[in-house]
Amino acid sequence: MKLDISALRYLTSEDWRVLQAVEQGSKNHELVPTPLIQHLSGQRQGVHKCISALAKVGLIAKVKNAKYDGYRLTYGGLDYLALNTHRKPQPSPTNSTPQPVIYSLGNQIGVGKESDIYITASPTNRQLVLKLHRLGRISFRTVKANRDYLRNRSTGSWMYLSRLAAQKEYAVMKVLYREGFPVPEPVGWSRHTVVMEFIDSFPLRMVEGVPEPGKLYGELMELIVRFASRGLIHGDFNEFNILIRETTDEKSGKVTLTPVVIDFPQVVSTNHVNARMYFDRDVECVRRYFERRFKYTSDEAGPFFEEAVKGADPERRLDVEVQASGYSKKVSELDRYVEVVGGDGEAEGEGEGEALEGEDDGEEGDEDAEAEGEVEDDGRPEQVEGLLEGGEEVPHKGEEAEVEARLGSLSVEDDDLAVKPVGMKDYGLVPLEMELPQHPEEVAQKVRTKKKASGWAI
Repeated sequence: MKLDISALRYLTSEDWRVLQAVEQGSKNHELVPTPLIQHLSGQRQGVHKCISALAKVGLIAKVKNAKYDGYRLTYGGLDYLALNTHRKPQPSPTNSTPQPVIYSLGNQIGVGKESDIYITASPTNRQLVLKLHRLGRISFRTVKANRDYLRNRSTGSWMYLSRLAAQKEYAVMKVLYREGFPVPEPVGWSRHTVVMEFIDSFPLRMVEGVPEPGKLYGELMELIVRFASRGLIHGDFNEFNILIRETTDEKSGKVTLTPVVIDFPQVVSTNHVNARMYFDRDVECVRRYFERRFKYTSDEAGPFFEEAVKGADPERRLDVEVQASGYSKKVSELDRYVEVVGGDGEAEGEGEGEALEGEDDGEEGDEDAEAEGEVEDDGRPEQVEGLLEGGEEVPHKGEEAEVEARLGSLSVEDDDLAVKPVGMKDYGLVPLEMELPQHPEEVAQKVRTKKKASGWAI
């Protein structure tokens, strides 16, 4: 689904409380009852009006033919909750004064099978990237047809898996960036979204030719070995998840190509039972692409998994640190999903930045239904957000607080990154209104003004 923030500035504080109540109730209810929404929101009056406003813009949806009156949270509602968190002032390790992570939202710059990528800007006019994880969208249909992922389970919470993917990616990127790996700087994380540094570069798949393909090939293979020596395997190291940044020497005019790696939800440890297979697959992806695109074939075999992990310092293993950053055993649910999708033939090679035009067939009807506030019940109810296989519940609030506290404890070196000024018009950046209207009459007046400008009779 597309991210539409046109209704963001018109939501009142009461609307946000009701939306948060639906999210909180989704942890234990597939369909959150209306009385429970009223109880969790702490409002005695106006709840039905807020529910109607949220359902009209597709943030919550009502399931047809349900046994009781209730609503479920949509991906649009989850997007709004994440954006509302990012636009609030938050403490930063580089700035003592709390500032919002995101000030404006621009155009969509990438579409993948499991995520949507948008250009954003901070209050200091720094270019950033907003990644929204959307597991279960296109890849869900592929897995269901080929692997029967839901054979032994009746329901599946894709929103919860998306949250786990974003949480894992943010933690891995924070550790890798601190250790000096060529990855974007992670800036913020909330629910299923990750905000990171914008890299002015091109995906490797868009590069027609390089001056020295052998040198670039050696750097990529060395990077795979470097990951493995620290206990990590990327798992999806291909032309879609490798960015090429060009830097020109002012004196000599020589152009230098620097690879930057992105997309880390599928990262696994070198102690994984299939670690050798993932390592060999990353090597083969790069080798096969260079032979096909740049007509370059390496004379040397390898690298090999045994040599890459040989002599690794156990005290410098990053996989242990990431595991110690607060992930519970429930992350294995995400790992099982990644294994199925990553090994699927149709999904292989579809990276984060790949445009998948025409793949969203069958979703437009759902979006239209959600815009009207209700969707059809297909007899396969979606699992309660936050529930795992076998009815296992999500971590309690105390455990989630511990996860966030440990994630926040991961230090990042304070590097002054030289970022060129962002042009608002270049990427269609639209400021997110910081002050929420508190009085209902103010909202009504804005609606009347908008209708009058469009020629409506008032």
